[in-house]
Amino acid sequence: MYFILAIILAISFCIQSEDVRASNTNGSLTGSPFEFYEPLASLQADIGALERKYSIRESEEYYDRMQTLYEDWQSFLDAIDYYALSPEARVDYHLLRNYLKRRLYLLQKDKGEFLEVSHVTGFAEELYEFIRNRRRGMPPDPEMTARIFYQAAEDVKEEVSRLEAGEPFDTWMQAEKAADVIASLHENLEEAYNFYYSYDPEFTWWAEKPFTELLELLRDYEEMAGEHFIDDPSFDDGSGITGRRAGREDLEKRLALEYIPYTIEELIEIGNSQFEWCRAEMLKASNELGFGDDWRAALEYVKDQHVPPGRQPEAVNNLAEESIAFLEAHDLLTIPELAKETWRMLMMSPERQRYAPFFLGGEAIHMSYPTHTMGHAEKVMSMRGNNPHFSMATVHHELIPGHHFQFFINQRSKPYRRMFSTPFWLEGWALYWEFLLYDMGFPQTPEDRIGFLFWRSHRAARIIFTLNYQMGNMTPQECIDFLVNEVGHERINAEAEVRGHVRGSNPLYQISYMIGGLQFKALREEVLGQGIMEEKEFHDRILKENNMPVELLRAVLKGEELPRDFESSWKFPY
Repeated sequence: MYFILAIILAISFCIQSEDVRASNTNGSLTGSPFEFYEPLASLQADIGALERKYSIRESEEYYDRMQTLYEDWQSFLDAIDYYALSPEARVDYHLLRNYLKRRLYLLQKDKGEFLEVSHVTGFAEELYEFIRNRRRGMPPDPEMTARIFYQAAEDVKEEVSRLEAGEPFDTWMQAEKAADVIASLHENLEEAYNFYYSYDPEFTWWAEKPFTELLELLRDYEEMAGEHFIDDPSFDDGSGITGRRAGREDLEKRLALEYIPYTIEELIEIGNSQFEWCRAEMLKASNELGFGDDWRAALEYVKDQHVPPGRQPEAVNNLAEESIAFLEAHDLLTIPELAKETWRMLMMSPERQRYAPFFLGGEAIHMSYPTHTMGHAEKVMSMRGNNPHFSMATVHHELIPGHHFQFFINQRSKPYRRMFSTPFWLEGWALYWEFLLYDMGFPQTPEDRIGFLFWRSHRAARIIFTLNYQMGNMTPQECIDFLVNEVGHERINAEAEVRGHVRGSNPLYQISYMIGGLQFKALREEVLGQGIMEEKEFHDRILKENNMPVELLRAVLKGEELPRDFESSWKFPY
């Protein structure tokens, strides 16, 4: 029914759009921006409804049902008269097509990993049936259910014995997935049990004891499965950091889904070329400070200019106001007063700083700075790594014109496109401003330029070490050493950077900063150079079009009409 409704809505809006397009006499691409609004709202509602219904996420039932959903929506797109859509809606068509391709790819990848370890709950079909029956509140047979729980507990004991005596999983990823399968079972089983518990007195009388024992055994089984794998020295090389490697096939598929038509080797070369540029600029600043070509000494000098404990919030606030004043003085963006009013500050916990040793941003800027519970070495490294010259290049990245401002405008302009989010737009935009502000002289002193260059080197280094790591060419320890020796990171911060990357779910996230930033930089030169629009309009328009692959944004800003079979081909200059 949901699918039929979506088609009816889509056809209705396509028909309505003809009137809207006819009234659009200025030739812009803003003719009918909402042709896809209700179908996309319907898709999001469908996903939410099915994920609430099929709550056993690690099950063939869930994977198959979601696959059917996405394939049905692909059929919906196939049935659309593409060339009857407005140019704006054609962009939404491609965004939705790519979204469905990504969701199906990741779903099928997850299902393949699930099938490798699904045997860990092979004993549990009657438990799964109990959970499925609970969705409609079907009355259980109390005595029979108690026997099912009792027998399942005996089965789990046997599974634990087999696990202890048998071969471990090949990798920690398999072990983690097996633990997730067991967790998905016991969490849903507990929810179903609690639905009947106490409400049904006879059920409670029969089932309480066997279920309590079963639940405890399942929790122990989950923990054991997650730790039962072969140690792989290629992942843990003494650094204590383990992670997953994507490999070439997965990386290439993900790059295609992000509209990045470069090979892995070409991307690494882009990283190297940007890194070399940064090193040359760093040497200039080092010479200005009197350190000659000893850029490391200049960097150490800059790190030592940190603020005392307790003064970081004041420093961040000053930097935020300074960046906003610069943007407005140069008329680079339209910044609503409410956007300036509503950003906030939070401090990250010491535990979270192990994975995020610098700033994170959004409506609130999350700061990393030492607390009294940290060891002395950790305190010093944290202060040095978050000195005001480094922070000058990152506060505006997180606030205005960066992430806070992105989210502020995205919530208010074509918000339905937020479902198409890509880090190459999200992080690329924020890094693009580091490029532009550097070129415009925002960092005036050599110390401030070194702060900007440190982070720019860091983004280039992310391309180099993350792709090499994901391809199996670098170990975690080699990545750490590279960040310490070639970028100038404090070692504890380099460890946190690598730990966060190798445990992340998106192997392309870290390269999206520099690659996305270069895409925006190239797009600016193209649009402004061809006289398509002025700089302020260019920046405002990017945010109002909302989150999408930069190549599609390029087509929007340049007024290009996309063919139905459009594929990525933009080799942006860098």
